[in-house]
Formats: sequence, structure tokens, C-alpha cells
Amino acid sequence: MKGYQLTLYTQQNRRHEGKMLADWIVALAMEMGLRGATLVSGIEGFGHNRQFHSHHFFEMADQPMLILLALTEAECDALLQRLEREGVPLFYVKVPAEFGLMGSPLDG
Repeated sequence: MKGYQLTLYTQQNRRHEGKMLADWIVALAMEMGLRGATLVSGIEGFGHNRQFHSHHFFEMADQPMLILLALTEAECDALLQRLEREGVPLFYVKVPAEFGLMGSPLDG
């Protein structure tokens, strides 16, 4: 199948509707019937404003978070439009991708 790998970037301390933004996006992907989303915790990085974000031993609030999704063009457009309507501030990378399943069906 052809589509996109969409990577959304945020930090652990960002919230939307009272939830951690990354968790809210994963739940939104499930609600929209998307085939999956993977939440990845980063160790450190910096954003467009040159502000350093890092996972600290005692304080992880500023920890970088990535949400990875494999989407068809229609799914990608629908998700980005929904995030825009919600007013969610995010940096994203949208890369053309080919994806599919191999072997026997996976559990979960």
C-alpha cells in the first residue's frame, strides 16, 4: 500500500483536553480507525526555536515525544485536518512510504 509515514513531534509536558498531548493523539488515531500509532520517548533534542529538550533523571516534563503513523493519503489528510481544527501546535514530517503486512496475522 502506498501512503505516508507521518511523524508528529511534541514534548511530554504538552497537554490537550486535560491529557498528555501525545496520549491524546494516540487515542485520536484509534478513534479515527487508523491502523496504528507508535509513541516514542526521546532522550534529547532541540526544536525550531533552538530550545533544548531533554529527559532528565528527576524531571521528565520536557522529554521529547514522537508519534509515528503509517497512513494512506486520505487518512493522513483527515488526521492533519483534525489536528488543525483542534488547534494543536505540532511540528510534523510527512514522508512518502510503502507499507503492508507480511506473514501471518499479528495479535494486537
